[in-house]
Amino acid sequence: MLVQDRKIIKPSKTQSTKPQEHFNFSTWVSSNFPKIIVISLLIVTVAVVFFVRNDAVSILYSGKSRSKSLKPIQFPKISFSSIPPNSDKSSPFATFRSERWIVVSVSNYPSDSLRSLVKIKGWQVLAVGNSRTPANWELKGAIFLSLEQQAKLEFRILEYLPYDSYVRKSVGYLFAIQHGAKMIFDADDRGEVIDWEVGKRFDLDLFGVDAMQERILQYNRENPNRTVVNPYIHFGQRSVWPRGLPLENVGEIVHEEYYNEVFGGMQFIQQGISNGLPDVDSVFYLTRKLDSEAFDMSFDEHALKVALPQGVMVPLNSFNTLFHSNAFWGLMLPVSVSSMASDVLRGYWAQRLLWEVGGFVVVYPPTIYRKDEIEAYPFSEEKDLHVNVGRLIKYLVSWRSGKHRLFEKIMELSYSLAKEGFWTERDVKFTGAWLQDLLAVGYQQPRLMALELDRPRASSGDADRKEFIPRKLPSVHLAVEESGAVNYEIGNLIRWRKSFSNVVLILFVSGPVERTALEWRLLYGRIFKTVVILSAKSDVDLAVEEAHPDQVYKYLPKIFERFSSAEGFLFLQDNTILNYWNLMQGDKTKLWITDKVPQSWTTISLIGNNSVWFSKQAKMVKKVVNTMPVHLQVGYKESSTSEPSLTICSSEVFYIPQSFVGDFVDLVGLVGNAKIHHKVALPMFFMAMDSPLNFDSLLNTMIYNTEALSSNPSDYYSAKVAAVHPWSISSEPDFIKLIRLMAAGDPLLMELF
Repeated sequence: MLVQDRKIIKPSKTQSTKPQEHFNFSTWVSSNFPKIIVISLLIVTVAVVFFVRNDAVSILYSGKSRSKSLKPIQFPKISFSSIPPNSDKSSPFATFRSERWIVVSVSNYPSDSLRSLVKIKGWQVLAVGNSRTPANWELKGAIFLSLEQQAKLEFRILEYLPYDSYVRKSVGYLFAIQHGAKMIFDADDRGEVIDWEVGKRFDLDLFGVDAMQERILQYNRENPNRTVVNPYIHFGQRSVWPRGLPLENVGEIVHEEYYNEVFGGMQFIQQGISNGLPDVDSVFYLTRKLDSEAFDMSFDEHALKVALPQGVMVPLNSFNTLFHSNAFWGLMLPVSVSSMASDVLRGYWAQRLLWEVGGFVVVYPPTIYRKDEIEAYPFSEEKDLHVNVGRLIKYLVSWRSGKHRLFEKIMELSYSLAKEGFWTERDVKFTGAWLQDLLAVGYQQPRLMALELDRPRASSGDADRKEFIPRKLPSVHLAVEESGAVNYEIGNLIRWRKSFSNVVLILFVSGPVERTALEWRLLYGRIFKTVVILSAKSDVDLAVEEAHPDQVYKYLPKIFERFSSAEGFLFLQDNTILNYWNLMQGDKTKLWITDKVPQSWTTISLIGNNSVWFSKQAKMVKKVVNTMPVHLQVGYKESSTSEPSLTICSSEVFYIPQSFVGDFVDLVGLVGNAKIHHKVALPMFFMAMDSPLNFDSLLNTMIYNTEALSSNPSDYYSAKVAAVHPWSISSEPDFIKLIRLMAAGDPLLMELF
């Protein structure tokens, strides 16, 4: 696997000392995926989508619609004050104690990286096995817990753990705590600690005078709408993003204008950066290099560590993260979600709860080196992670609890996440078992502290602002290395985002949304803060809304009402490419439409025309015009011809400023239940709302090719116009081809795809 030796988590029955062996269909599909593609791309795509959507345990977040089950979720009744102790009586290490532990999951024989971890002085390596671990696994200096040994520990969580997954590390965390752990380095067997010293970058001492008086750089707190950041920018790689960062945020590549500072001593969770192969998602991994090429990236080792304030989160992982004892409760890896999302969900869940005890996360310069084994995994394993992680973060930041003890808050949040569909009832029960096991092995829950989230945000004065300008280190995009300055391109991106951040993009997708919706958001979400995707069929998981393609205009008032403070609304069909860098020339107070593009906008005479469809449409238009208020009716009649005719516009792209929204909504109301086609209604509306002489001319020069799609899109594509039609996107490779062409207008696209 790309991130770790992982498989999709499967729910398991009550554990015994010997794992049950059974045919695992999802594993077979993943391992044979390339071969199946060769046989039939279409069949595999449908099969994978069906599998991902219907396998409840391979889904990270299934949305509110899936959270509604026939049986209501039960809140576990637990008396945390009467948990009997559980001491190690069965393992050969019952009397062993150590304060510093490195916990890894092992599925193969000891790797060279794992052998180097064992040599780190002062740290005890604990290797946790699973059903794929060789029976004769052994490494001098490491403690190995086989499935049989794990079962003898009598932890409550064993009932919920799958046999073949790295999430069995939860057993290892409890074992380490049971044997005296004060800090746990959550690692894997592929990472080599830089200079063989965990404390070279991480903060091991949090309670000394120097540690508590240290001032740590912190992301500024003045933007209440920012809830997540990309830490890789701070450490010199602005074009790289970590697994778990919402895709709508990957285009935010500008470094902090300024930072604040916070006193140390409370950084209970510490996330390290990985050189070589950083923690990246499949979108990045599969689009940024050739298949035979290995990543070998470097981050700025001299960059200052940076803290996260309450209200702002960062993706965390399970192979380069240090937990201090005050955050040991946050080590729990969820079991009802996909393996590629378990540690990501844990990280966001733990960060929110960490604020309740006054703690915070700090991200550190490179702490390990991980070699890229060039083993990717299907995008489908992460699909739900990409779709819903943004919603999860917003939910966590807004969540509040009135409970008075930490473990009660943890149970309440875990229950809430199940009700919201972010995980299942299985994880609610697992959380209860985990917390009981923590108390049983001697862990004491930390005291609560006042939450800073609800306090008024004070503006930072100049004296409180600290400047740090990240270095720009060499990166790789699509097998092309770059290292030059790109200030000009960054400046353009900032200008585009600033100009259109309050314009809502409404994209109607006629192609396969399950294969293109995320890519469209990733492409246009860099410029437009809000992207609403419509299609003939809704898809809750992908946040795709349903609108009938022949009458899509009737759905627009709902979007207008939802974003009532927007500056305007830009409509686009997926068969047309928008060169957003050329939109700066448009006047956002005027209507935009293709009225001067003859292939798109045409007026058909009804004299001698025997078309029944034209006749019916014209009669309905006339009926609506006769009911228009005076200003709209006069406007329409002045813009239309005197002879019987029907104006048709293909309406691939148009723009409605906020000042015309009221008229548009009124016109939709006048149409009512009449089945006026979208291509007929739009030109009628536009001619009624304003004179064509006042329409902005921005779209007049768009490329509109009425012939069949060329086998080579570059034959008619141009980066010098506002839009290009037609186009066809049905897969990720199609997007890669498009991006290479669009990079002529926005070179930074080559870094983001």
